[in-house]
Amino acid sequence: MATMKDIAKLAGVSTSTVSHVINKTRFVSEEISERVNSAAKELNYYAPSALARSLKVKRTRTIGMLVTTSTNPFFGEVVKGVERSCYQQNYNLILCNTEGDNQRMKASIDTLLQKRVDGLLLMCSTLEGESIAGLERCPDIPIVVMDWGPMSFACDKIQDNSYRGGYMAAKHLIESGHKDIGCITGPLSKHQAEYRFNGFKTALLENDIPLNQNWIIESDFECKGGYESFTKLQERGALPSAIFVCNDMMAMGVINAANEAGIRIPEDLSIIGYDDIHIAQYMTPALTTIHQPKYRLGQAAVNTLLQRLEKEIVEPTVVQLEPTLMTRKSVKIL
Repeated sequence: MATMKDIAKLAGVSTSTVSHVINKTRFVSEEISERVNSAAKELNYYAPSALARSLKVKRTRTIGMLVTTSTNPFFGEVVKGVERSCYQQNYNLILCNTEGDNQRMKASIDTLLQKRVDGLLLMCSTLEGESIAGLERCPDIPIVVMDWGPMSFACDKIQDNSYRGGYMAAKHLIESGHKDIGCITGPLSKHQAEYRFNGFKTALLENDIPLNQNWIIESDFECKGGYESFTKLQERGALPSAIFVCNDMMAMGVINAANEAGIRIPEDLSIIGYDDIHIAQYMTPALTTIHQPKYRLGQAAVNTLLQRLEKEIVEPTVVQLEPTLMTRKSVKIL
């Protein structure tokens, strides 16, 4: 039976190079990879199965990720960053959709642990702060939580600076000349929504602009929630000149409702969103928004998990990514 040493001799490379090509553990040029694979084929070499290798090194080179279902493309853009980073690091990704259901999440965790994943990425804000059944059985498995609040178990965390983002959104409206400013928040029981709203309030306070409670609506981060929130604002009487809508999906709903009511954006009402999802730049008008580095959030989560696996970090760590302002066409300068 042929060995890697035989392949190395026939291909004119080192045994370690053969190992990297066959096991895909390091980049090797296309020309050398072709020579190695041709030699392996000529010698009828059969690579050991991934399962056999994983039993030997106690690694499956597989990461599990749990994500909440949402119509918001924000999640898909984060997953893209995770998937690409896994590919570049020669890791496999198993993606589980929790549908926002606690029981389904627990069942997914059991499945991933049975698959012997090397680590877990959690992006399920519906379970913010909860103790998750199943994880206590594997205290040594590294976990990275992505963009939600404090957890009841030890883990690393990747997050957007939501307070800073909310502050920047309000500051931009103020610097554009607006003083009558409203806010449609996400669910304030969630840390992201709370921090964005707190940043918004700080900017108003610093500029001596009163917070009008009639112009504050708590919503749900979904398009329909934005649509219904704008309807509620209209029912309360006179509208503000500008609204900070705490994510782009709700902003889409607001713009739709305003259009149906004959209210022009930005001529009659200015809107600033949050997230900078890909379609924000193609809305009418193109949406001014706070950019969350979604792709980098996914990359940072994978890199942190791999650092934990290699014991390059020991204590629980928080990686915070900073938002930026994307100025487009939905805010009028007064």
